[in-house]
Parts: sequence; structure tokens; C-alpha cells
Amino acid sequence: MSERLNHLLVLPRLRIQNANAISSPMTWGFPAMSAFIGAIQALERNLPDETRLIFEGVGVVCHRIEPQVTEGGVIKSFHLTRNPVDKSGNTAAIVEEGRAHLEITLLIGVGSEGEDLGSFESRQALARQIFDQVQGMRIAGGSVMPAMGEKRYRPELISFDDNEDKRKKQWNRLRRRLLPGFALVLRDDRLRAHTEALKAQDANATALDAWLDLSRLNHECHVTVDENDKQQVEWQVRRPFPGWLVPIPVGYGAISDLYQPGEVANARDPNVPFQFVESLYSIGEWVSPHRLRNPDALMWFVENDLERGVYRLGNDYAQTQFEEE
Repeated sequence: MSERLNHLLVLPRLRIQNANAISSPMTWGFPAMSAFIGAIQALERNLPDETRLIFEGVGVVCHRIEPQVTEGGVIKSFHLTRNPVDKSGNTAAIVEEGRAHLEITLLIGVGSEGEDLGSFESRQALARQIFDQVQGMRIAGGSVMPAMGEKRYRPELISFDDNEDKRKKQWNRLRRRLLPGFALVLRDDRLRAHTEALKAQDANATALDAWLDLSRLNHECHVTVDENDKQQVEWQVRRPFPGWLVPIPVGYGAISDLYQPGEVANARDPNVPFQFVESLYSIGEWVSPHRLRNPDALMWFVENDLERGVYRLGNDYAQTQFEEE
């Protein structure tokens, strides 16, 4: 995202029931960020004609997540539903679906297309209108539950001041509202750095090796000998980088040519071009909002490269967070 945010729509404490917890073929837990990008695109398309706003990106702060899985033990399994019998009277097959209950705050970058965002009253009216509209949507496959009506969790459309000091005060005030919680940001830089570190040890190492290494906890045995020649064994968890790093899907990469509408049988929409793709992966980090220096650091946006067949999401956390250092 080349330009910094001027307006930010805050939709606080949305309670989502039965959101999709299987974010990709290789990851599970919090929904993929592409699900939230899709949600705000659907929201933008369904805005009334007189509401002339453009949504330019989305940030997500998770306050609570409750995966619907069995408790206890090392291996967990999802709670599955028993579907009704089929038309022949036989038991229908069980399709594994992962679900989770969420409580999140959505932060949407807003651009004005002729909409008056100068007055506080007009901004708050728009925020309340959009917040009410979200209550009837589905986000990440889950249902948005009705708001609890707590006054401290009111929606807000913030217009950031051009003065840098005032802008920082506005952001500091918002950061306190987002606590407790964690924001998911992109750490492509961590993946690149760890890939280079592994290649320095083994020339055959790949980005996949680095991704898998960062996705797990590596327990290493350390043996020390004391002054009496007695060995002491200590197991430690090796972490290449500090922080709460997680594997995440970030989009899709093409594995076929782009077919014209109607060329591929049984396509979901025969009126648009079709292309076979596979998931793209990277590393994300959960960061407490109070550590973010500016709102741009948590915003996700579409970053496609159509010539290469890459459809992925971007986030400028690494650039905006450390550019002053």
C-alpha cells in the first residue's frame, strides 16, 4: 500500500460463530486473511448507492478464539456434525469441517469517493450504518452474532489528522481500545532471512525447509559438564526469531493457463475466466496492538501479479514498523 491511511473504520468486538478454522490444506486455526478481504469486498458492494466509500484494506485484531475441538491429550479432532440421511435412506458421509468461535475487531481503510467525511456527525452516522449492516453478514463462513449493546464497543470512523503529533495521539487512543487482543501481520522478511540462514548451512535448503522450521517448536538437547565431570542434560526450545510466529496462507498461485469463460466444465461461474491455482504460504506474526507504531502496519491489501499468475495478499508491517529504526 503506497499511501498511508487517512480514514479508518473501526467495527469493534464482532462475535462470529462457526467461522472456518481450516484456513488452507496445510494450516488450521485462525481463518485466512483472504476471508476477511472477501468480507469487506462483499460489504463494499452492498453499500447503499448514496454511500460513496472505497475500502482500501483490512486489519484484524483477535480478542478471543474458541476452536471447536476435543479437549485434552496431544492430538485433537474437530467437532463434526451428523448430516441427515440421503434420499436413499443411507447415512450421509461425514465431511470434515473445522469451526471456531471468534471475537474480533475489524479495521477497514476507507477512501472517500465524494463522501463528506469532514464532520464528526457524518462519520459516526456512516460507522453506525455499516456496523448495523455487518450484523447480517457472514464472515469467514461464520455467522455474525448480534451486538451486545455495550456503549464502550461503539463503531467509529476515524479521520486522521495531517499533523503528525495529533495523528499519533489518535492512534494511541485507538490502540488502547484494541486491548486485550492480537493483530496478525505478515513476516515475509523472517521467512527470507531464515531461508538464507539454512542455505548457509546446507546449499540444498529451500524456502519450504525454512517455512517448516519456523512452523514448529524445535527441542534441542544441551549437555554441559560441571567441575566434577558430571554431565547435565537440558532440553531447550530453539527459536530462530523472537515473537509469536505462525504459518499462514497468503493467496494463490496459478498452476495452469488462464481459460476463457465457459472453457472449463462445471466451473462455479461460467461467465468469468478460470484458472487452476494452489495455495501460497508465508509466515505471520501475532502482535499486540500496543506495539504497533501506526495503523498502516496492520492493514492487509490485495497485491496481485496477473502476468505471473500470483493472487496474494500483502502487509507492510515489516516496512512501516521498522522504517524509523
